[in-house]
Formats: sequence, C-alpha cells, structure tokens
Amino acid sequence: MKQHENYKELIWILAKTDFKLRYHGSTLGYIWAVLKPLLMFLVLNFVFSAMFNPKNTGTEYYSLQLITAIMLFNFFSEGTMAGMSSLLTKAQLVTKIYVPRWTIILASTINAVLVYLMNLVVIVGFFIWQGYLPSIGAILLFLFFSILTYIIILSFALFTAPIYVKFRDLAMIWEVLITIIFYASPIIYPLSILPAYIQQTILINPMAFIIHFTKEALTTNHFPDLWQITVFVLILLIVFILSIFSYRKLITNVAEEL
Repeated sequence: MKQHENYKELIWILAKTDFKLRYHGSTLGYIWAVLKPLLMFLVLNFVFSAMFNPKNTGTEYYSLQLITAIMLFNFFSEGTMAGMSSLLTKAQLVTKIYVPRWTIILASTINAVLVYLMNLVVIVGFFIWQGYLPSIGAILLFLFFSILTYIIILSFALFTAPIYVKFRDLAMIWEVLITIIFYASPIIYPLSILPAYIQQTILINPMAFIIHFTKEALTTNHFPDLWQITVFVLILLIVFILSIFSYRKLITNVAEEL
C-alpha cells in the first residue's frame, strides 16, 4: 500500500515538473496552454463559419462545436506526442536510477490532462458567452468521452514509448498521421454534409467518433445509441489491455537502447 502511495506521489511530482518546465521562461507562461488551441480556433472559425452556417448545412452553434472539437483533438494530439517521447526525454532518469518506467509514461500523459483542464475553462466560457446551456446528459457524455480520450492516449503511449526509444522516426510518422486524423475527423466540418457510407467509414476512427457525438450531444442533445457506446468502450478496453501486454514485452531492454 505504501509503495502505491509512493508511486502516486512520484507520478504527480513528475507531471507537475513537466507542466512547469514546459512554460518556464516564456513571457505568457501558462497562458500558452490555452492560447495555442484558441488561436487555431479563431482562424478556423473565421474561415469556415460562413461556409458551415445553419443556412447552408443546418448546423447550429458552429463556433461551439468547433471550439469543443479543437480542444478535444488538441488533448489527443498533445497527449500522444508527450506519451510517445516520454522515456526518451527522461533518458537520464531511466538510466541513472531505478524508476518504474510506466510511472514516467503515466506522468507525461497526466501533464496533457493538466493542459486539457485549463482548456475546459475556455470551452465553458464560450458556452456562457453564447448563452447556451447543454443538458446534464450531454455534459456527462462529454466528460465520459474525455476520459475515453485519455484511455486512447495512455494506450498509445504504453505501446509506442518503448518503440520510440529505438525507432526515432516514429515521431515524424506520427506528426503526419496526426494531420491526417485531424482532417479525417469532423472537426471543421459537420459529419452530416458527407454521404452516409463515408460517415460510417469516418466513425471507425475513434477520435472522429468521440468528436462527432460530443458535438452532437452538447449542441443538439443528440446521443449515440447504447450499442454504439458499448461496442466502442469494449474495443478501447481491449486495445488498452493489449497495450499493457505490449509494454511489458518491449520495456525490458529500454535502458540499453537509450
């Protein structure tokens, strides 16, 4: 029990340290955690709000949908990148002293959670500014999907962090894939504008599924079917379990590879 408490403390210290160091020395400091996705939202909203307005697509509250989608995707993008590179960026910690490797990976993903929590304040602010209050069910679904997004991040990190130590090109590959996933997800466009068969294909992408139904729930009170959520959660749990097995198999020689 005491060992578990020590691990919790270690993870929290590593996460806080990463969070502080990330913005250390910058003039705006922690504001950058919010400013980066906010600037992206302002640009995309300016460009696409006229194109995807209710008159053209029947999409209400496009700005609210866009800010929510961007913050969710930014959480996914930042979390996966940080988790993948966690062991390499903490190479001295891995090679000099014994620290359970998984604590380093977990701490890096929690750092992304801290940034996301700051971004949630922006989302709430936009909903208040628009004078729109989502239903309790929609808010709960949004929080549930945020947790599922974290499970995706952690699964990805457990699988890729040991591989990245040996295969450094993985970061470049993932940056390209992140861009593809961004445009393959209904972030800047409503899914409804696409043909039905393409919609089903896009929803295979887990982030597209989360983003689409989060937007729908928060702004139109439209929810996915229970069977859709059940299948989605089961798949994520299977992937998470597989990532743990993969981590245990790949982590053994990490220190020698650094």
